[in-house]
Amino acid sequence: MKILRYIIWIVLGMAASALPASAQKNDWAQFSRYAEDNARIKAMGDERPRIVLFGNSITDSWATMRPGFFKENGLIGRGISGQSTYQFLSRFREDAVALQPSVIVLNGGTNDIAENTHPYDEEKTIGNIRSMVEIAQANGIRVILTSVLPAAGFKWNRSVTDAPDRIISLNRAIKAMAEEKGLDYIDYYSLLVDQVDKSFKKELTLDGVHPNEKGYAVMEEALIPHLILK
Repeated sequence: MKILRYIIWIVLGMAASALPASAQKNDWAQFSRYAEDNARIKAMGDERPRIVLFGNSITDSWATMRPGFFKENGLIGRGISGQSTYQFLSRFREDAVALQPSVIVLNGGTNDIAENTHPYDEEKTIGNIRSMVEIAQANGIRVILTSVLPAAGFKWNRSVTDAPDRIISLNRAIKAMAEEKGLDYIDYYSLLVDQVDKSFKKELTLDGVHPNEKGYAVMEEALIPHLILK
């Protein structure tokens, strides 16, 4: 049943990402998704969780499939299925910075590469990530950057035929930004990739793009050491 709910969640997210602009214009960044929970967390004051995981369906489904991990580690899930970094940047202040966390863990780029909202342009994607880092730092928030997860391609956009090359290049740029700005960088990619064809390891994924529970367990092991507040 849990897996079925997860698959339905992914399908709905893909459908939303494919809607024409006219259908999304009223809430393109989906500010409404977390508005009520944001208000609840703000009202908690100093008792609020201090770490935000910000991203797309990979983060969204992580919180859904592994709620115990989020609760045990004081994590706030702020992933929205189908979103690109262009949408991330639009809602970043409301869904992350305004919660006054100590740490924001940022995972994005998959849907940029899949061209969900814009033609892919690595420089623009990196620019979006850089802007979010700078906003967080201006507010005294520590940022952890993470790699894009592996994928051989995207079933919802088969016109993207060079996904592995795009992912490797973008991860190289994200890592370089982390080094430039003195940020932690978590290389999920190397832990999850099949080195033969650069696809997602079959035993760790549901559909070639999203982790299964074993995949999330691998990611959690990589993430935990970085969550120690510095």
